[in-house]
Amino acid sequence: MATPLLDAPAVGVHTKEKLAVIDCDIHNVDGYQSPATEVWVNYMPSAWKDYHLKIAGRRRAGSNCPRAVPFAARNDAFPPEGPPGSHLGFMQDQLLDAWDMEYGILNPLSPAGGQQNLAYGAAIAQAVNDWQIAEWLEKDERLRASLTIAYEDADLAVAEIERLGDHPGFVQLMFMARTMEPLGRRKYWKIYEVAEAYDLPIGIHFGGAGVGPITGAGKASHYIQDHGGMPMAFQAQVTSYVYEGVFERFPNLKIALIEGGFGWMGPLMWRLDNWYKKLKMEVPDLKRLPSEYIRDHFWLTTQPIEEPPDPAYFDQMIAHLNMNDKLMFATDYPHWDFDAPDRALPRSLDRNVREQIMAENARALYGLA
Repeated sequence: MATPLLDAPAVGVHTKEKLAVIDCDIHNVDGYQSPATEVWVNYMPSAWKDYHLKIAGRRRAGSNCPRAVPFAARNDAFPPEGPPGSHLGFMQDQLLDAWDMEYGILNPLSPAGGQQNLAYGAAIAQAVNDWQIAEWLEKDERLRASLTIAYEDADLAVAEIERLGDHPGFVQLMFMARTMEPLGRRKYWKIYEVAEAYDLPIGIHFGGAGVGPITGAGKASHYIQDHGGMPMAFQAQVTSYVYEGVFERFPNLKIALIEGGFGWMGPLMWRLDNWYKKLKMEVPDLKRLPSEYIRDHFWLTTQPIEEPPDPAYFDQMIAHLNMNDKLMFATDYPHWDFDAPDRALPRSLDRNVREQIMAENARALYGLA
């Protein structure tokens, strides 16, 4: 029996108001974290097993900054064996049951998308997805998952979507925020075409390696710079999607930004609208203001939620954003900056807005009953 998280309430009393809770960012991880003992290696195509065990991958460099705590996890989120997020029963006791959650969306942070050998990345994606089905989705009906793809090669990614895109357990495609090129580029468009066909949102999560320094001004010295500066990558992706005309080409595409916060989106929309009015001759394919595309096509998760020094500023931030139907609650379990369902949103928010954020927006986006 897992010990409930330190700030978890008794079972079934996650708030006095009994709001439904859908957690849009839960991290399930492999049980051992080494090439020879990873659980998902058992699901890897046989042609790639020897490669994985004897050579393993050549990953693009990421931030290389030491994490604040081991596995970036809460001290109370370690199961009896294996790393945090690796034990389904422990997760059920500590998160899903403790907070009486209706659904949880699994976002495995696999190395599939960051491999130099793209075919090997696709083999990892296939293994991770089959592992998720067998070890997670088939064992708890409350769980849904992101489909891992080798997104830097559109053909390989499309093949995996066509293999498992109809599986009811998968509700979105998994990208990292730092990619080799901005995600509005044409190299990714085949993926968006198939995503529309399968009605799968694009989920873009905190992390990734990219191709250069992780900030616009060079390499970071500390983890706090890496972690706190991640919204810059999300902003770059939003800008690319809008200005490169992706939504004119794919009008039904849906994008969820995960673990990037949301307080920056309002000012970004103001900036993009302003520059569109001055420079729209450069992007003739756009038919509407950037803010209109953003409000139609983007969803955002709350964690890590912005916390202004004056609670009144939070209400102003929500008003400026004007995306109450696009905000979705997330805990980021089992990581150290976990957001508790009964503490994430201020009571000043209207109850209907809190209901939307805590569950109903995710229910609509992911087609959850």
